[in-house]
Amino acid sequence: MKYKRILLKISGEILQGQNSFGIENEAVTRIVKELVDLHTKGLELGIVIGGGNFFRGATSAIEGMRRPEADAIGMLATVQNAIVLHEKLREYHVLSEVFTAKPVASIGTCFSSESAQAALRAGKVGLYAGGTGNPYFTTDTAAVLRALEIEADILFKGTKVDGVYDRDPVKYPDATLFNTISYADYIELNLKIMDLTAISLAKNNHLKIKVFNIKELGNISKAVFEDNFGSIIE
Repeated sequence: MKYKRILLKISGEILQGQNSFGIENEAVTRIVKELVDLHTKGLELGIVIGGGNFFRGATSAIEGMRRPEADAIGMLATVQNAIVLHEKLREYHVLSEVFTAKPVASIGTCFSSESAQAALRAGKVGLYAGGTGNPYFTTDTAAVLRALEIEADILFKGTKVDGVYDRDPVKYPDATLFNTISYADYIELNLKIMDLTAISLAKNNHLKIKVFNIKELGNISKAVFEDNFGSIIE
């Protein structure tokens, strides 16, 4: 198998499915079935989940709320999503453990590299919630951080588009898709699919990132097992 341990970043919006807000059971079930399939194949899985289906801190900060408080609400939204994934995995008889960036009594374990890696070795799916635990940092940055802390072989970022483009493919139908792109070129072009803090952290620690479209059934497995699927940042 090409990878033994991976970190998958999932946006909260993926869990809302066709809804405009919150959780759609069908969307959650689809994602979890794919995670279960990877788990049964022997992959060690760490998951960082966003919270945009409930709350976007930066947007609310613009509307008047202070950014640190807004981001704190967003971190709590990621905890809600982690609980949803935890319970859905349990339905499929797959053990998982919720790790939070800050203590959240009775919900999960406060994250540490040692305890998170121990859970993976024990066959549990790791669900990493609460972002980095600090305001002003995105869940993309949290995903890179957690991938490094669990010593993942690669970080997969599931998005709404097929990979990394030279510009927004939603606005520009003629946008060019990169099969591979260097960290330096990504930073120079000021691309937006992951924030530059996350990319810089990955660059400094030689963490490979694969960006792919997670909206279609089976695409998580394709991203993991097919070389010519999505875009690689390295």
